Amino acid sequence: MTSQFKILLLAGISLVAATPALAQLAPAADEGDEQAIVVTGSRPIAESEAAALTIQRNTDSLVAVVAADGVGRLPDQNIAQATSRLPGVSVERDQGQARYINLRGAPKRWTTLSFDGINVVSPEGRDARFDSTPSAIASQIVVSKAVTPEMPGETVAGNVNIITRSGFDYPGLHVAGKAGYGIAELGDRKQYEASAVVSDRFKVGEGEIGVVLSGSYFERAMITDNFETDYERVAQDQRPGSATRFWAAEAENKLYRLTRKNWSVSGRIDYKPDADNTISLRSVYTIFTDDEARDNYRFDLDDRQSDLVASAAACPTTLNPNPTTSGYADVCIGNTPQKGTVYGVDIRQRSTLRAFRQSIFTNTLAGDHDFADGWKLNWLANYTESKDDRSVVGEVAWDSPGTRTARPSVSYDFSDPNHSNLVLFSTNQLSGPTRFQAGGQVTNVDSFTKPPSSLLVLDAVDTTKAYTGKLVLARETGLFGGEAVLKAGFQFDRRTKIADENQILLNTAAQLATVGLPTDYNQFSLNTPFEGKIPLGYNFHYFDTAKMRQVSKAARASFAFAPNAANNYNVREEVYAGFIMGTVKYDWGSILGGVRIEHLKNRGVALATVGAAAAPVTATSSQTLAFPSLHFNYNVDDTKKLRLSFNSGAARADYDDLRPNVVVSDTNQTISGGNPSVKPERAFGVDGYFEWYIKPQGYLMVGAFYKKVKDVLYRQTRTFGSNALDSNGIDRSAYTFTGITNGGDGRIFGAEAAAQLQLEPWTGNLGLPEWTGGFGLSANLTVNDSKVTKPGIGAVPARKVRLPGTSDVVYNIGAYYEKYGLSIRVQYQRRSTWLDEIVDDLTDGGDTYWAADDEMDVSARYAITPNVEIYFDAQNVLNKPGRRYSEPGNLLTATGTPTARSSIQTIEWERFGRRYSGGVRVNF
Repeated sequence: MTSQFKILLLAGISLVAATPALAQLAPAADEGDEQAIVVTGSRPIAESEAAALTIQRNTDSLVAVVAADGVGRLPDQNIAQATSRLPGVSVERDQGQARYINLRGAPKRWTTLSFDGINVVSPEGRDARFDSTPSAIASQIVVSKAVTPEMPGETVAGNVNIITRSGFDYPGLHVAGKAGYGIAELGDRKQYEASAVVSDRFKVGEGEIGVVLSGSYFERAMITDNFETDYERVAQDQRPGSATRFWAAEAENKLYRLTRKNWSVSGRIDYKPDADNTISLRSVYTIFTDDEARDNYRFDLDDRQSDLVASAAACPTTLNPNPTTSGYADVCIGNTPQKGTVYGVDIRQRSTLRAFRQSIFTNTLAGDHDFADGWKLNWLANYTESKDDRSVVGEVAWDSPGTRTARPSVSYDFSDPNHSNLVLFSTNQLSGPTRFQAGGQVTNVDSFTKPPSSLLVLDAVDTTKAYTGKLVLARETGLFGGEAVLKAGFQFDRRTKIADENQILLNTAAQLATVGLPTDYNQFSLNTPFEGKIPLGYNFHYFDTAKMRQVSKAARASFAFAPNAANNYNVREEVYAGFIMGTVKYDWGSILGGVRIEHLKNRGVALATVGAAAAPVTATSSQTLAFPSLHFNYNVDDTKKLRLSFNSGAARADYDDLRPNVVVSDTNQTISGGNPSVKPERAFGVDGYFEWYIKPQGYLMVGAFYKKVKDVLYRQTRTFGSNALDSNGIDRSAYTFTGITNGGDGRIFGAEAAAQLQLEPWTGNLGLPEWTGGFGLSANLTVNDSKVTKPGIGAVPARKVRLPGTSDVVYNIGAYYEKYGLSIRVQYQRRSTWLDEIVDDLTDGGDTYWAADDEMDVSARYAITPNVEIYFDAQNVLNKPGRRYSEPGNLLTATGTPTARSSIQTIEWERFGRRYSGGVRVNF
């Protein structure tokens, strides 16, 4: 072989030999060497896809892989974005950036995160958050969709395993780096990024040590366009047609100025004293910060709801500009849920400065040892600390006075789902205490009087400490006429999450004066108007973050923090797990099967409030679960595989849901808080897939999956149904409980298809010129259908709903061209509407959904020399908004029939703008 820069991927192990020149993609390996794919560095997209397919093909369970060269080929600053192009993967976004991963339409809580095979608890909890982990630390990302006995039982939909870089990935000294600069179109904000990797190998006696160090930094500033509208059913609105009317209780704009940063530092030392033994020390530290300044203008339309007198009689609905009510929910003056005017509206303004910080610090010591007669021993010990700092530097509330003529009258128009049209007027008093009229239009919202009503300073840090020990003994032997690997393993996990929340809350004029908070917002703001593009209907100025820090510092100096006892808790989870499994390989394929047994022990300590008394409460629970799985892999021929698997898993409630704090109100006969006795939701699935690894290059896949779900977790309101909190002769079993609980059963099923094709191998047969060989295509499609039973509550009967977070259709289409050192890629992603929240009763505005999400990114690279390339990325090219809406027609009446459908109502809309960046990458 004559290639000068080559990567030999053999059975998923990378060996790199670097030389000074680029070469074309080498010919396919000989058919007798089917496990070897040779790539040469000049076709990074094609090569990374080939590397990923090699790993995928040689596994005994269903996986999808992003190989090292593929991470970062698009603007993939985090793991969620890097995996989002894979079949069956969709993402949920925050501020336009990929954050959570949904696998094959399943809820995000069913996806787990691992570093080198060790499950890591996200700083937020069980909902694995992937935007806090930069992709720069990864050599591979392996998405396992079919669970095996080696995986923790909490893996239901699948696991995202981040394989960190090793010094043995390279033949000797290796240095790579990246530096870039960019801008955000909305608000002309700046973006900076840099990363570096250094590795080397050293002889130590008869053995060898591989060392790798890496670091990354990514900073981006941004602003947002946003409006939100909260809908409700109004009890006083009983006029004809009221059953289909949901009114906007408040209309608001949340206008952000953000600076987000990601840091990562990782190191790994691998020591191989000989060919049979390896000891590895790995450490990864990632930090995500979000400095957020939010100007929140809320117009409280239902502030004077009590002015409306309930009546079922019909009335004229012509426009009446001189009403005897505030106009809220009053159809008799011509108002409708979509259009109307409300007089004397309370402005509830919030100026908030937050300093979020999330970190993961994970450390692993591991060993792999091969012994005589086919015995192998693998062991590891891991300590991981995750922190979620939710602190608020300061939040000032500004509220309109009670005098209605000091408040605006607001004309609203919500008929356009992509625009909340608000027009402000002064308010004039007419004859009579409840009669008002709109005066002249007002464009400066800050001209209305809004004195401060409170200042909040919050210190809130959740810390999760996790200890893991794992021991696996394996034996290679013959079994049932095949070559078998038998494994038995034990794993112990202890995770302790401590929530510590303390605050200073000032709400008197004297207290606010002590810290120097002005009584006029205009003395607290900048001379900087709104920098977004959404038409608000009014003008405002951003608050001054420096002044917010001043009053916050003064509050800390003059007042003491008080604990938020209801939000503080200490929850410990212990998992004792053992598994046995075997993999038997035949000429025709393989069989993998086994079972995992887990014994769970939970202990929670928190403060419970019963009536006027508060006392610490300790709650414990335990459970033993079994997770069998079986995987068949059949080689139709040397290019085609059939896969069939049966698997099971259990998603446990999050730690804050397991805390034992409860607040009991005997006056209201309610109980709210955690539920330490809630059961995990169980899932049992079957997968069937066909894969075709086309020669000399290409990949086609089609498959189907089905998963049955039991004891689905819901946050709902129900009768408490227990005497555990009875005291002083008071029976509280019939109180209304609000919290996490188990609902009914359900299922999710669907199908996948994927294709990866390059024109290079076919140009000669097709009579095409050589330059056309640079074109390639990747595409994948997932369709699914989910249904679970939501139990009935009160007058609302049980009903079938979709699993939250599931889209019926998810697809990715990517086209690229790379040849002669040039690499260009365009990637389009779409996921259809998905359910966000399920309402409990008829007073809410209906189940809420996120509208379909369209994303397009463009990436271009050009190799100036074999070691230096320049790049350009365009992200969020379509600049489509994120829109959340409610469907009142999804509700049921007491007889179980759907309510008449009213119009779909937008409850949240946001847009973030396009982003452009460019820079240079080096590789030596």
